[in-house]
Amino acid sequence: MVSFEELSERKKEVLKAVISDYIFTAGPVSSNAITDRYLRDLSSATIRNVMADLEEMGFLSQPHTSAGRVPTDKAFRIYVDHLMELKSLPRQDREEIRRVCNSPGQEVSDLIKDASRLLSSISHHTGLALAPKHADTTLKHIEFVRLRGNQALVVLVSQSGVVQNKLIGLDGELKQAELDRMSSYLNELFSGLTMTAMKERLIEEMRKEKNLYDRLLKKALRLGEEVLGTASSEAKEVFIEGRSSFFEYPEFLDVERMKEIFRAFEEKSRIVGLLDKSMKAGGIHIFIGCETGSSEFNGCSLIAATYGNEGNILGSLGVIGPMRMDYSRIIPLVDYTAKLVGKMLKEG
Repeated sequence: MVSFEELSERKKEVLKAVISDYIFTAGPVSSNAITDRYLRDLSSATIRNVMADLEEMGFLSQPHTSAGRVPTDKAFRIYVDHLMELKSLPRQDREEIRRVCNSPGQEVSDLIKDASRLLSSISHHTGLALAPKHADTTLKHIEFVRLRGNQALVVLVSQSGVVQNKLIGLDGELKQAELDRMSSYLNELFSGLTMTAMKERLIEEMRKEKNLYDRLLKKALRLGEEVLGTASSEAKEVFIEGRSSFFEYPEFLDVERMKEIFRAFEEKSRIVGLLDKSMKAGGIHIFIGCETGSSEFNGCSLIAATYGNEGNILGSLGVIGPMRMDYSRIIPLVDYTAKLVGKMLKEG
């Protein structure tokens, strides 16, 4: 495999020009187009020879004998890593993202969903966002609120500001004062622990003989068991906005091709898997073509960034679209949105 360092300056210039042209035309790029639009000091014959060399190296392919060349996955990787020049995110885009994400009293799930919607509308591609999984977060506070009948609202607040509300059934009549005592007891027991550690502590406490003979403590532990059972078993929630954007791009007009992509969106597990990969990598991660590891997304690229708080990665968001997306514009968009979401979670 030829490395970037092994390419001559002329080959780098021609490759960058071919990719830039393909991003905006979606069609095979000819040597004449490169001469006319980008490298006017070089002849069409010279450009044609360089493009032939790049094809032999695996950076370009020729879909038809008489057609020009198109960049391969390998070419886009070289472009993103070495040739691309990032653009500044326009002020109006920054202001729109801040306006939507700064909505007062917004639930965390709404913030993450709004972020995916913004990414789609500004990028004109499909926006994705993986919400924090409550089992992976650290508890700050738990509270029980008495409702009508034998029901109570449980409010779980994590150290990162993630709020989870749940309805649970109560065993018999319990007054709010008793629920407040239970909340205090469970906060003393669980505050600062992850959901997984909380379950372990719960089992330990339920084995203690003194807790079996205190009616209120026993009920508190039973309520804690019910809350933790539902919270820790939840699947990761993923938001997908702007699926129809794929119809705007000629490379996805094939009906069978679109069916594959939409099936992957409906199943969601593929998307969760990709965003999980980006969380393991941390920061901004770009999957190009076959790097997604999913045949449904061949010909696509995903730009993803993690968001978090106090050094803890809580989730991931990004944009998926055609491999010829405008990386120089979308990378700053995804990066800015992820950082703002993390900031909002920190401020609560």
